[in-house]
Amino acid sequence: MMWATPYRTGGLRIRGHRASTDVRDAIVRFSRWLRTAYTFPVRCPVYLSPHAELTTMHGTTASATFFAPWQPNVEPYIRIATGDYRRPSATRDRDDALASYLHSLAHELVHYWQWIDTGNITERGVIVRATKIVDRYALTTDHP
Repeated sequence: MMWATPYRTGGLRIRGHRASTDVRDAIVRFSRWLRTAYTFPVRCPVYLSPHAELTTMHGTTASATFFAPWQPNVEPYIRIATGDYRRPSATRDRDDALASYLHSLAHELVHYWQWIDTGNITERGVIVRATKIVDRYALTTDHP
């Protein structure tokens, strides 16, 4: 039984026309794959911010956040900061840089599924689950 109420069309939606084209394209490709491999019973928009950091509701900064509503019939959302992406350089590989954004999305999606199931979120085991999701995706594609 789910805690959250699937009161609208489910799914994963990507928003963020001001984000880097490389990052947006990689996240859209990853999202297409996610929709075939996982379920999204409650719609979850993903907002790609053109800023390097996000400010959380607690006043701290983060590279990605998940808004987990306190009510089961309120829509959650994910925000990902994409402003620190730069074209590949000698010190940072393009694929590694894009994979870090995919991992951020996967991390926040694990929180989404926790919220769907229980209404609560925790960091316990999230990094491992997110890494497995990205590793599974990596088996299906050459480049993020």
